[in-house]
Amino acid sequence: MSGMGRREFITLLGGAAAWPLAARAQQAERVRRIGVLVPLPPIVFVPFFSELRQDGFIEGQNLSVDRRGFDVKYDEFPAIAAELLKAGPDVILCGGDAAIRTAQAATSTVPIVAITDDMVGAGLVRSLAHPGGNTTGVSILAGDLDGKRLEVLLEFFPGVRRLAVLSDAQNNTPAQLQALLDIARARDIELSIYRVGRNEDIDSAIDAAKAAGAQALNVLASPLLHGNRRVIFVCIASNYVFLPSISGQRQRKKADCLLTVRASATFSGN
Repeated sequence: MSGMGRREFITLLGGAAAWPLAARAQQAERVRRIGVLVPLPPIVFVPFFSELRQDGFIEGQNLSVDRRGFDVKYDEFPAIAAELLKAGPDVILCGGDAAIRTAQAATSTVPIVAITDDMVGAGLVRSLAHPGGNTTGVSILAGDLDGKRLEVLLEFFPGVRRLAVLSDAQNNTPAQLQALLDIARARDIELSIYRVGRNEDIDSAIDAAKAAGAQALNVLASPLLHGNRRVIFVCIASNYVFLPSISGQRQRKKADCLLTVRASATFSGN
């Protein structure tokens, strides 16, 4: 990986939580620059930057964060990525498959530190142990639990016969959706999938599910849906029609810390 210490980076990926003391001493030599490309607001990444501060990287001192890439719509990714690269970042922080693919298309040299559902399964890296290229990060594997959440929802509400799924059109794969359809079919449940690609589509999708007679809602894990989880809750509870639901959206402190380790390795190796 260009621009970083390969041995330190691989060591951290293997599970070590610290880098050499000599690397820590290099932090003050120059300002490290992060470019951000995520469909999420800055508040989601507060734990991430808090962990960086504990590692000695402090925004306004030896860390500069290009915030124009926060809360970006999917169709704006290419233009924002080009602007970020013009600023000469040390690393690009990405969230979700679409952001990672856009960053990969824009650069093969600037390190990409990312968090998404399944980096290997989506073809974003070769493997977790040997990602290759300029991309690394965290696979939260939340999609593996989509079926389990569906089963839990049906156990809590055994009378449900019509179920809706709220899916991110840019992040949830056809294989994930087919697995949910198979589970519903095996239980003789009518399942409808509502795919959204923009913040503005979420309200109408949930309203459509209610109008179609859905008795419960499974909100799949994705950056777009995570960033709009409060909007989703309000819409679920609106119009005096509460739709029982289960969601893959939650804060993952451990994942935030793991992601920070990878970013810290990237900064310290140069």
